[in-house]
Amino acid sequence: MSPFNLETCARPNILALEPYRCARDDYKDDGTNVLLDANENAYGPPLPPSITGVIQPGNGPVIDLPGLNRYPDPHQAPLKQLLCNLRQTHVHTQKKLSPANLFVGVGSDEAIDALIRAFCRPGQDKILVCPPTYGMYSVSAQVNDVALVKVPLLPGPDFQLDVPAILSTLSSPEGSNIKLAYFCSPGNPTGSLLSKSSIEAVLAHPTWNGVVVVDEAYIDFAPDSASLAEWVVEFPNLVVMQTLSKAFGLAGIRLGAAFTSPEIATLLNALKAPYNVNNITSAIAEYALSPAGLEVMRANKASLLAQRDRLLREIPNIPGVGRLMGGTESNFLLYEMLNKDGQPDNAVALAVYEGLAETKGVVVRFRGKEHGCLGCLRITVGTDEEMTRFLEATKKQLEQVRGVGAQSDEEEKEKAASAVVA
Repeated sequence: MSPFNLETCARPNILALEPYRCARDDYKDDGTNVLLDANENAYGPPLPPSITGVIQPGNGPVIDLPGLNRYPDPHQAPLKQLLCNLRQTHVHTQKKLSPANLFVGVGSDEAIDALIRAFCRPGQDKILVCPPTYGMYSVSAQVNDVALVKVPLLPGPDFQLDVPAILSTLSSPEGSNIKLAYFCSPGNPTGSLLSKSSIEAVLAHPTWNGVVVVDEAYIDFAPDSASLAEWVVEFPNLVVMQTLSKAFGLAGIRLGAAFTSPEIATLLNALKAPYNVNNITSAIAEYALSPAGLEVMRANKASLLAQRDRLLREIPNIPGVGRLMGGTESNFLLYEMLNKDGQPDNAVALAVYEGLAETKGVVVRFRGKEHGCLGCLRITVGTDEEMTRFLEATKKQLEQVRGVGAQSDEEEKEKAASAVVA
């Protein structure tokens, strides 16, 4: 039996929190009511008369722009049900997810912060993270005056959880003040899918009274049914975070979700801003999760996976590119950049990163300062044209940085100009 006890793990002031309520919690609007309860502007928003904002069902999301004078649904039950439908695979459990298992917010970042505020007392409690990992865990912890305990991932290229070290840390005197353990799967920047057995081992810790948080932002690029979202019905202290920013291509609407027990979901929903998900975001998200939206998402994902496979085939042929560090279960790859001696080198990686952006208009991410990522660049998978441009630019830039006889951009331009004159 799990030692997890919500009453002693969560902050007492959060447990006692009465969530903000509005009249429409009691009286749902059916579109015919006179709404005089929320101090809204009955004349509507200052938009051009030509804007109707309503797209016919089947052709896209129904977005009522003239209706933006009304506050959005604070509970988002239809959206939550669609998210449940997406993740209810019955691979990990036969039990059913329901909207009561969900918190939705402004990207995964809102859930990251809300969990820290719900469980960690400022200046006293801590969170556990496993570098290299997503930087917002530490940012949110610092904002909330919560300390970090770092247990690095096992060395690359696999980057898996160091389960014995994590269990030992949680069993130590320090472990009683660790309220949350954040695991990124597939990892960022590693791209490695964490093993289910490793996460289960932490969940099965015999004495630790805390919450395991699995960040699955990139899960749709992993093998089918890899998501552990439905597993939250089996563990009272498991939270699985997801987002529509990656595989769904909706980074601009900022929609994230946290699957968890109804008890933890109730806490998160109690402390959130009353109307944290706006009408436009909700409408677009619901369409994206509809059969028509899922069909497009899966087609786009297939194209990205094809380009990921192309990158895996072609980038190792570029002189100066070293090992793939991490996994291939995401929409990015992490590669070493090598010096003339064949060693991963931050100076080389940084020079390639800067040169690509400043002289060739190709922007990747330098990750060489992350734990275990010496000399590494993280490359997001793009379109066929973008990958062609990236591969050509990287080959040229590495030649220049490593000094193996390549001409500079300026020299090439001069040569081309001379050829024109001749």
